[in-house]
Amino acid sequence: MIHGIGIDVVEVARMQVWLDRPEILNRYFFPAELADIRSRGDSAVLSLAARFAAKEAYGKALGTGMRGIRLKDIQVQNDEHGKPEMFLHGTAAEALRRSGAWRVHLSMSHEREHALAMVVIETRE
Repeated sequence: MIHGIGIDVVEVARMQVWLDRPEILNRYFFPAELADIRSRGDSAVLSLAARFAAKEAYGKALGTGMRGIRLKDIQVQNDEHGKPEMFLHGTAAEALRRSGAWRVHLSMSHEREHALAMVVIETRE
């Protein structure tokens, strides 16, 4: 059963500034995410924007927003086939547990000016 659906869109240009601000990146992104983002060369900013949108979409799907959730506790990684997956740590995992939900589905997309993400959170019932 679906617990919630969240979607978010991010302007890519806004994220360009963040690439040169390690204090922002380290505050909002999991270390493995940053390594993956940096490995993408010219498309790093697109990846950054899509991952940030995914984090915001998670709060919307949860139904609580980001209250009490550290963005860094939400890790977005691609599997070996390129499918994006969301791994929850600390405050983000605890928020999911408190909600009674158990599974998170993620889809992301981007183009030159915008990146978007959609999150679906599922309960067992």
